Amino acid sequence: MINKKMKKMLEEAQRMQDKLQQDLSELRVSATAGGGVVTATVNGQKELLELKIDPAAVDPADVDMLQDLVVAAVNEAARRVDEEVQQKLGGMMGGMGLPGMMG
Repeated sequence: MINKKMKKMLEEAQRMQDKLQQDLSELRVSATAGGGVVTATVNGQKELLELKIDPAAVDPADVDMLQDLVVAAVNEAARRVDEEVQQKLGGMMGGMGLPGMMG
């Protein structure tokens, strides 16, 4: 009997993993920096899909600041992906009814 239960749990875990991968492939998260002058959009794998820079942020005399804004926007978007993944995983794991799996 335990083997049937374990097999069912493993099958459910595989379905959940497949769904999570599908959700991540469709996920798009954007974040801004510098009051919105730089916007970065990443997917669920944290790949940079789009980068928008307001022309007003382009100052040839201060390239370092623009670079910092780009880094900040990309990092924030990646952090938001992590939050989305944690929320999705929390909901999925809670649905499995496994004690002690979510702390």
